[in-house]
Amino acid sequence: MKLVTFNILHGRTVGGDVDLDRFADCIAGLDADILALQEVDSVQERSGMADLTALAAEAMGARSHRFVAAISGTPGATWMAATGEEQPGTAAYGVALLSRFPATTWQVVRLPRIPVRFPLYLRAPGRVQVIHEEPRAAVVGHFDTPLGGITVVNTHLSFVPGWNRLQLRRLLRDVDEMPHPRIVTGDLNMPPAAVRRHTGLRALASAATYPSDVPTQQLDHVLTDDPGLQVRACRTPPVAISDHRPLVVDLHRV
Repeated sequence: MKLVTFNILHGRTVGGDVDLDRFADCIAGLDADILALQEVDSVQERSGMADLTALAAEAMGARSHRFVAAISGTPGATWMAATGEEQPGTAAYGVALLSRFPATTWQVVRLPRIPVRFPLYLRAPGRVQVIHEEPRAAVVGHFDTPLGGITVVNTHLSFVPGWNRLQLRRLLRDVDEMPHPRIVTGDLNMPPAAVRRHTGLRALASAATYPSDVPTQQLDHVLTDDPGLQVRACRTPPVAISDHRPLVVDLHRV
């Protein structure tokens, strides 16, 4: 079973635009059985008003998929925290989980966010900026797979140090009662040592994923509480979109 987590940068290249055919070709080329996407657009002008989750589902042949908006509106312009009550066709931005296997349940976890604007030093562009931190969410699916029933949690955590750790602890608390075994994946915006320290989960992948041209950091992770899941192969192939590389993990059970 092939699981892929990928921060897609709403389908665009670094410094470029969104080409929907290129996006679909990229997703198809990953050949994922379960695909966790972050920074996903829905009905945004910058991505051709497309439903990127639906395009990805068609490209990979998904039997089940779910998009969860973290933001209602347009990132970088006018937006508000999504509630799940938005009308169909509303511009949104968030995370998505797709699977070639049937989903038996879906759940949404909304994570705490910093409620006020605050100054933060950013290494790029190398100065202090006032940050209006966006909302964060997780989508959870339980799938019947060839490796048995598995709960998969996909999220994109804050880049603010300390706050992402709080979000991760809250997420793990909220999914603690969900069916075992579980895989937690996504762009956690933390290095592997911090992820191990704050989750206690076993990493199924160790590879740099960011930046996409010459990766030096692992911000994207695949973790599990299942001792029987093992990795046949792990890779971060270069692709035609995003400032992250996809993290591809081939799994089997022993």
